[in-house]
Amino acid sequence: MNGDSPTARRTPVVLVHGAWADGSSWGAVIRRLRDEGVDACTAPLPLTSLGDDIAALERFVRRADGPALVVGHAYAGAVIGSLPADLVRGLVYVAALAPDEGETVADVFYRGTPHPKAPHLAPDSDGFVWLPDDAFAEAFAQNASREEQYVLSSVQRPIAAAAIGTAVGRPAWKDRPAWYFLAEEDRMITAETQRYMAERMNATVRHAPTDHMPLVTAPDLVTGLIVEALKGTRPA
Repeated sequence: MNGDSPTARRTPVVLVHGAWADGSSWGAVIRRLRDEGVDACTAPLPLTSLGDDIAALERFVRRADGPALVVGHAYAGAVIGSLPADLVRGLVYVAALAPDEGETVADVFYRGTPHPKAPHLAPDSDGFVWLPDDAFAEAFAQNASREEQYVLSSVQRPIAAAAIGTAVGRPAWKDRPAWYFLAEEDRMITAETQRYMAERMNATVRHAPTDHMPLVTAPDLVTGLIVEALKGTRPA
């Protein structure tokens, strides 16, 4: 793919970070997409409530030139799925949560038995959940280098506990094509839970033995899926 291709020119690509992360987590994927001739941008989420996050993403996507391919990691799956369908050309879920209508993020996150090394999560006195520093090496990004784990820990942003308890409406994946990157060694969202969500949304699934942060630890694979999705949503 090059920068003059219809896919690269006509379909904006919006990357959305999850909880305990920010847009910098997409850096390796952004650079690889650029090498493919695709300009991608990251949408910042406040992580203060699901409603706030949906509104922030909607404002961001409306700035794009035409319906976008929206890519969400982890918690952001619930956010991208809550966009109005007219703003979406396709959705890519990267080890992401995909609640159905009437479900909450917590419903799907806690659906199965957690991994033995998954961190215990609890809100602080302000109602925000922080990831313990040791969880970045134990569960969040166990396949990352120590330097990458250090950076991820240093830039983490907490998520409001209330954000995971709000039911979603009709998800956009019922009306738009979806792709799913299934992280087989994920210790935050089990592979079984990911498979359950991907199958019920009838997503095109690609899987690999990666941790919860394949955008950092396996960026070539994530980039490949995004390029595949771009080709699959090529405007007529």
